[in-house]
Amino acid sequence: MTQPFPKVIAASQAASMRMADRDTPFIMNDWYVAAFGNEVHDRLLARTLLGQRVVLYRASNQEVIALDDRCPHRSMPLSAGTLDNDTLVCAYHGFRFNTDGNCIEVPSQATCPANIGVKRYRTLERGPVVWIWMGEPDQADMSQLPAQDWLEDGDWETSQGLLHLKGSYVRLHENLLDLTHLSFLHAKSFGTPDYAKAAFKSEISEGHFALLRNVVPTTLPPVWAVPTGLTGQGQAARIVRSEFRSVGMHEVSVSFYDCHLPEEDRTVFRIRTAHMPTPETLHSTHYFLVHGRDFAQHDPHTTQFMHEQLFKAFQEDVEGLALQEQALAATAPQDLYEFSVATDGPSVAMRRYLLGRQQKEASDKSHPQDAVSGQADGPPLTR
Repeated sequence: MTQPFPKVIAASQAASMRMADRDTPFIMNDWYVAAFGNEVHDRLLARTLLGQRVVLYRASNQEVIALDDRCPHRSMPLSAGTLDNDTLVCAYHGFRFNTDGNCIEVPSQATCPANIGVKRYRTLERGPVVWIWMGEPDQADMSQLPAQDWLEDGDWETSQGLLHLKGSYVRLHENLLDLTHLSFLHAKSFGTPDYAKAAFKSEISEGHFALLRNVVPTTLPPVWAVPTGLTGQGQAARIVRSEFRSVGMHEVSVSFYDCHLPEEDRTVFRIRTAHMPTPETLHSTHYFLVHGRDFAQHDPHTTQFMHEQLFKAFQEDVEGLALQEQALAATAPQDLYEFSVATDGPSVAMRRYLLGRQQKEASDKSHPQDAVSGQADGPPLTR
């Protein structure tokens, strides 16, 4: 058989239409990572987020300001301008904008016209990252911000990095929900041959998708074996939980221990990785990463070793998903079909959830009288 029967292909295509993919419009009303906090200073940082050009800077009170990166006068990028005492001065005609995005000066005339300004986005700095709400500021909902206590916990040693993915954030979330690919895409980094065949369990509910895999016994790759000391053949347990936390965050948690020791004598080593994809465009993604561990504290050599090894593996994801993007872009819609298997359950449910979220948001925008606005609660947000 060189190709599935037409009815099978049609069923596969129909199933795909019920899932978000590379051309699904963005979900605007949610939190995404705009930048690492240490990227934002008292100078202008331009970044495209969810297809919108945004300029970021840190005001004198340390708030992170995020504005539309386009002067409303003649569309000069504001990021090409200068920052002067917390106000942004356009490089073209010198229009000056304050931290609320309001124009407060037009140099060519004595008075500044009212109602000239640019959109200011809600931002919230939490731990090492700056979150941004790309939708309407008055709908910013703190309850949608994923929990991230360990990112601010001094008992966890962390390192961070930013990669650029030439592919869809939807496919990155899918990649993270089924780590079967570790045995193949990451065969030269932190994958092991036994990983794909290990027993797994799925958790699927509204907005919650996780896959748990116990790889026991296993031989750990160097990135984990060296810092934990679990270097023996078949010595270790590798207990993995991969969880979709929000549109803007996915978390992978792993525990390692010597599986030949009784439970009361085991030392358990834990790692966590926050994978935070923020769409740049429909077909490109800012891939923010923070990796943490609760062992080998304050050991810069271990941090450097693990960081280098891990980011080699994450780069393999970036390269693999870029190849997938190229194949998808080169395939005519009528010829495109994909099949799912058992381990795809959480990722299929997640993609259906994303599509449902996007469709509801579009419907609410078309019929605002029927939409219920979310209200922010908790600590004050940057407006």
